[in-house]
Parts: sequence; structure tokens; C-alpha cells
Amino acid sequence: MRLSLVAYALSLLAVACSPAPAETFRSAAGDITVETVAGGLINPWALAFLPDGRMLVTERPGRMRIVTRDGKLSPPVYGVPQVAASGQGGLHDVVLDRAFAQNQTIYFCYAEPAGNGARTALARGKLVDGAAPRLDDVKVIFHQEGPLSSGNHFGCRIVQMPDRNLFLTLGEHASFPKEAQNLSNHLGKIVRIRPDGTVPPDNPFVGRPDAKPETWSYGHRNSQGAAINPATGKFWMHEHGPRGGDEINIPEASKNYGWPVIGYGIDYNGARIHESTAKPGMEQPIKYWVPSIAPSGMAFYSGKLFPAWRGNLFVGALAGQMLVRLEVDGDKVGKEERLLEGLRERIRDVREGPDGALYLLTDNRNGRILRVAPAK
Repeated sequence: MRLSLVAYALSLLAVACSPAPAETFRSAAGDITVETVAGGLINPWALAFLPDGRMLVTERPGRMRIVTRDGKLSPPVYGVPQVAASGQGGLHDVVLDRAFAQNQTIYFCYAEPAGNGARTALARGKLVDGAAPRLDDVKVIFHQEGPLSSGNHFGCRIVQMPDRNLFLTLGEHASFPKEAQNLSNHLGKIVRIRPDGTVPPDNPFVGRPDAKPETWSYGHRNSQGAAINPATGKFWMHEHGPRGGDEINIPEASKNYGWPVIGYGIDYNGARIHESTAKPGMEQPIKYWVPSIAPSGMAFYSGKLFPAWRGNLFVGALAGQMLVRLEVDGDKVGKEERLLEGLRERIRDVREGPDGALYLLTDNRNGRILRVAPAK
């Protein structure tokens, strides 16, 4: 009897460890399949493709791993700085330098312990591959300044533009919404810096004694998605609203995007937050959601697997538990399609893979990398 029970337990373990079967879902472009590439990740936050097709993945508790195309996880990459893994904080975005093939440089942002709280920091380092991957020459090139976070609203998405300058999104730490309007700190801002952390001389607030020179735009809440529109070359981002009022914006130099003065949401307790939905000198979003979908991750699609989706924008949703497809025309957003709602998964990140498929990260303690492709 004992042997049969052991055999039964082992059979259950084998089933649990075997790859989940692909699931099929409907879309306006036809049936699509979702398959699990890898599992066993704890709250994965961001994904970047290495030149050989493997994936560099961050886990919010403070780990970074290399994942093979067949789903094998490396040991944690050695050399990641200590992170404040509390609340929404931890290890967040990661991107490869545009010259990664030559310099092996990556950029990553995280909640950095500071005083009795935490703040967003951006670091760079060289990825040394192998059986025991590590980061060498790690240097923090930006520290967010302003009141510290108790564990919420770090923002922390990175985009490197063709000129190699870096955009970094910064949250307003939840407890300090009005600081998004205060140019003397970095809360609720988007900053623009060089790869070494210095300030580009053409940043809009350079030379103003009342403003941080790194600041590009302000009046943001908590942005967890950012990407370059390949059709226009412009930097796009989205940000969380409270109960309603998630926004997509195309941040321009020195512009004020309104939080918390204007917006389309209400507080979590139902109270009014904003003075109004519009005000002179404050920019309107190009898209907003009421009720909130809690957007995270963002990617423009340019691959060949989905010809009908080329030029479309894809946004993951946490509370909304779906993938949102948006048709884009220049700087305007048109028709919306909600995909994969049947998965009932919090989608943390969205990336286009080198094979033209879409890759998603699911946000939970048994997080997965999912591959989305046309059904055969």
C-alpha cells in the first residue's frame, strides 16, 4: 500500500511539473494559442530578450534570471543590489543597452532601501553569462529624490531612445500625490538621463534653480508601462489611475500631465480627488480607462506572425486580468480589443519576441512566461 501511495504521489508531481497544455482563445485576427514557456518565477516583473533568444527576467523579491527558450531557469544572477522587497517595491524593469552585443551592458531599476522607506533607483552593469551568471561593474546612475515611499508607487519602467538617452518613469509614492506637481523633487516625474547618469544639456529644466534637471515631464501618478512607437519614434507611457482614470500619454518636454489636479478617476473610498477633468496648462491623455484596468507592461507590435496587428499597441492589465490590443494611427488610439480574459491572470509585462510572438509575464508567486501566437 505504501509503495502504491508513493507511486501515486510521484505521478501527481510529474503532472504538476509537466508543461501546461496550450490554450486557445478567440481574437479579431483569428484564434490564438497561449503556451507556458517557463514557470516557477516569483512575481516576475520584466523581461528582455538576449541576442540568442534567451530571456533575462526580473523577479520582484530581488532576483534576476536567464531563461532558455525551452524554459530552463538559471541560478539567480549574482551582483544585483539589495532591494526593498515590500509592498509594490522590489526589482522591477530591465533593458539591454542598444550596443549590448558589444558592451554586455544592461540597465535595471528597483526600489532602493533608504532611511525608513525606499525610492526608485536606476543602475547599470555588465552581464557575464555562464553557468553562474553575474553582474560586473554595477553602478547606480540615478537615485530618486523626494519623500520616501512606504512601499507603493515606484513606477520604474525604462526606455532607451535611439540617441541612447534613457527615460525612466517615477511614481509619486502614493502618500504624496501633490508632489507630482513639485518640480523640486522627482516624485511623479519622467526623467531623462544619459547612459552614465549625467543630464543631457537639452533637458527642459536645465538651469532652473526650482527644478530637478533630470525631469522631462511631470504630473504623473504611477507608470508601469513605456515603449517607443516605431511608426513615429515617440516615447509613449501609461500610468495607473485610482478607481478609474488609467491614462496613456505621449510625454513632451516640460509638459504637465495633471496628477492629481485633473483626472478621470475617484479615490478608492469613493471620494473626489481632482479639481476637474481639464485645466489650462495641463495635458489631456490620448486614452483613458474608466473603470480602471490597472495597466502594466506595454509593447508596440511590428512582427510577422500577426500581420493584422502590425503597428498595434499591447497593454497588460493587472486588476483587469487581460491583454488589451489598441489600434494606433499616428498619435491617436482607436479601437480596443480585450484578449485572454479567460486566463484570469494578472499580466505584468508584454514584449514582442524575436520570433514575432508576444510574450507575457503573469504576476503571482508561481509566475509564468507565456507565449502568444496564431493557432495552427
